Amino acid sequence: MQREYYSNSIANFLDTNPQEILGILADSNEFALEQTQRDAWKQQIVILQDVLLPYRGQGSVCFEYSIPRMGQRIDVVAIIGAVIFVLEFKVGEKDFPSHAIDQVWDYALDLKNFHESSHDHYVAPVLIATKAKRDFVTVATTPKNDKLLCPINSNTESLGEVIENVLLFAEGETIDYSYWKAGRYCPTPTIIESAMALYNGHNVEDISRSDASAINLRETSQAISNAIEISKQRAQKTICFVTGVPGAGKTLVGLNIATTHIDEKSELYSVFLSGNAPLVMVLREALVRDKVEREKARGNKIKKGEAFSEIKAFIQNVHHFRDDCLVDTERPPIEHVALFDEAQRAWTLKQTSNFMKNKKKMPDFNQSEPDFLISCLDRHDDWAVVVCLVGGGQEINTGEAGIAEWIKTLQETYPDWHIHLSPKLTDSEYGSGEVLKELESRSNVVYKDELHLGVSMRSFRAEHVSLLVKQILDMDVSGARETLPKIEKYPVVITRDLKKAKKWLKTQARGSERYGIVVSSQAERLRPHAIHVKSPINPIHWFLNNKQDVRSSYYLEDVATEFHVQGLELDWSCVVWDADFRFTNDGWDHRSFRGSRWTKIRKEERKMYLKNAYRVLLTRARQGMVIVVPPGDPEDPTRLPEFYNPIFEYLESIGFPVI
Repeated sequence: MQREYYSNSIANFLDTNPQEILGILADSNEFALEQTQRDAWKQQIVILQDVLLPYRGQGSVCFEYSIPRMGQRIDVVAIIGAVIFVLEFKVGEKDFPSHAIDQVWDYALDLKNFHESSHDHYVAPVLIATKAKRDFVTVATTPKNDKLLCPINSNTESLGEVIENVLLFAEGETIDYSYWKAGRYCPTPTIIESAMALYNGHNVEDISRSDASAINLRETSQAISNAIEISKQRAQKTICFVTGVPGAGKTLVGLNIATTHIDEKSELYSVFLSGNAPLVMVLREALVRDKVEREKARGNKIKKGEAFSEIKAFIQNVHHFRDDCLVDTERPPIEHVALFDEAQRAWTLKQTSNFMKNKKKMPDFNQSEPDFLISCLDRHDDWAVVVCLVGGGQEINTGEAGIAEWIKTLQETYPDWHIHLSPKLTDSEYGSGEVLKELESRSNVVYKDELHLGVSMRSFRAEHVSLLVKQILDMDVSGARETLPKIEKYPVVITRDLKKAKKWLKTQARGSERYGIVVSSQAERLRPHAIHVKSPINPIHWFLNNKQDVRSSYYLEDVATEFHVQGLELDWSCVVWDADFRFTNDGWDHRSFRGSRWTKIRKEERKMYLKNAYRVLLTRARQGMVIVVPPGDPEDPTRLPEFYNPIFEYLESIGFPVI
């Protein structure tokens, strides 16, 4: 795939008429061009044909280099000597705003982290504000010493000096441009980035890893697509259960299917459904903002409301979908394909009945949520497909049925539905092993290996984080000690000092890498540390707003709980561990704060929810995390040191570094 609009050796670039290059750029652009874009390209070409004269035989240039993960293009990538220059031009600008610095830094990080043939080379992000005053040129690597240079500000006159100084600093073997260009791009985007890229027409292959160690998301997507096509051809109804470790890409698979099976002519309507309200809110808002910005860049002005009306049909809250189906209990929904994210969180019969009775004034409602949702798709006379995306050990709410309720419903009520199962559903963490045995006599049940995603895609720095977290929560000390060295590129540190933790976060993050504080919803005694879990946050502001917004995660003032962050992720996280989940030699001690004291949690179901809450919190970070265990206060009976010290000592015994 051609990832750039124009590329050539520096020698050929210098010898080509600017108008000819401009024509190639214009022809490659898929949208109507504004005159401002043409003028910007022309200035970039003229500037670089002057600046690159000393390097005639030493490299190559690429204009408009695509980064599908971010849905954007780098203005220019120049390969000179041992350095990959990432050049972002702000034509006519006099200043270097922080968001522009983060932009060029993000581009450089993307190449460093996700482009195979860029991993081991120097990458130099350079921001060029053409009308800015000349500044002193400083060349330095970032604290991680991974050959990524700190962003360099330049104007037109100093760009030649910048390139010269970087080449003097970054001595090494000359990069082979052909080899560099052929390098695989293996990104691991956030779910927000994924949604935007897929919605804008990129394939899942463009935005996902393809290395041999990861099960290709394409295989899982293809298995579901095949089930959809066969169901349509044979006029049958099918349900697929997709499993995966935390961060393996289950939601990405759902979004991919939802975006590739919207076809009015063939009635392949599909919808991505989630009961996770923060996830739906954040994804919708991200898509709306992105659409408005893209249309603006194309010269079209649309209002947010107009963009939202289109996007809300693609991603819906499962409860709103349910309510629409309650209006007319005979008519099938327009969608033939429904993808349920975090299907294990669907409500039990008791929870659904109570809700219908108290909120919907339907006292005789007698279906669990899985039963009702399947029944909605079952109304179609011809065909339908339900896809359940299942996370193991992630039930965190009262009344969540787990996957067993789906299996039980299919066995008792829908004998004609074809069932495609992940072989991992028999594992204990999914809690459906016994119920699955009841399906063994059915001829329309098949197990498909492709329906399990076994490798975490959230953390491109380590594949063993979810296993390590499981071992920590299972108190498997020897296993955790054995796994810890395998995540050497994914730093996890522990501390008793929240201020040190905040400082650590800020020093780790580069560019616009997002960081924030996450805590258990039961963490009621962190208020002396200015952490109040009952203070509501707006997930949209927390996850999407920039560093200058006090409501964003960057400010490290508002904290998110497991309910806000499940299904979403940060680059770097700070997990503050309260006395609700205490370590003892006899196992975890589960507590809830009531009135003015901690009370013991005795129900096994609630104990599981609390343990799963910490599982969610400890698996949110893509690149690393700091765990804070407060020191406690001997004068406060609700925060005694003996509540916290064993937790810290347990984590320290595993081998986590202390800061």
